[in-house]
Amino acid sequence: MQISLQKVVPSFIEEEKVSSSQIWNQAVVFNAGEKIQIVAPSGSGKTSLIHFLYGLRKDYDGTINYDGNNISNYTAEDFAAQRQQFISIVFQDMRLFPEQTVLQNIEVKQQLQPYHTENKIAAMAARLGIANKLHMLCKNCSYGEQQRIAIIRALQQPFKFLLLDEPFSHLDEANRKKAMELMEEEANARNAAIILADLKAIEYFKADKTLLLTTQ
Repeated sequence: MQISLQKVVPSFIEEEKVSSSQIWNQAVVFNAGEKIQIVAPSGSGKTSLIHFLYGLRKDYDGTINYDGNNISNYTAEDFAAQRQQFISIVFQDMRLFPEQTVLQNIEVKQQLQPYHTENKIAAMAARLGIANKLHMLCKNCSYGEQQRIAIIRALQQPFKFLLLDEPFSHLDEANRKKAMELMEEEANARNAAIILADLKAIEYFKADKTLLLTTQ
């Protein structure tokens, strides 16, 4: 799978941030299997870019294509099919269900398109230090725990692209490295791309290339 951007510019962003960008108003191609790091200072449109790529927002000029197909022509059903099979995401605000347990939140993805076994989920939870939280309500978990829940949930489906919007903002260095290692292993096993957008470069992310969303 391939995602391409042709002269994409958010409708709300300042001109000086566009002129210094390696993504805005450029021709950019992301291929399955690549690891892309996008360094995006606050206010440069980082979350907007991730939402554009996922098809959640359309307030931009230019074109975004999935395998050559302009996503501005997609219906809700088209996007649902793409997200079920090809594109997973870790939102900056995590978007968990607070009144459901950790396990129920993770298994939401399993209901759409089962991928991993319950034993694999338990192993991932143990690896990221939340095995004892699986039957706890999400609202009673810390932000750092919730971030790890969101990461594990994103891995419970097929994907060719894993979109990450500041996935480690509430984690300490040790847990960041464990989570990144897990996601890279999962992406490698599927020959999938990771597109990671953060405020600064993540040195332990083995990126094939790093793009600056803006230098302003």
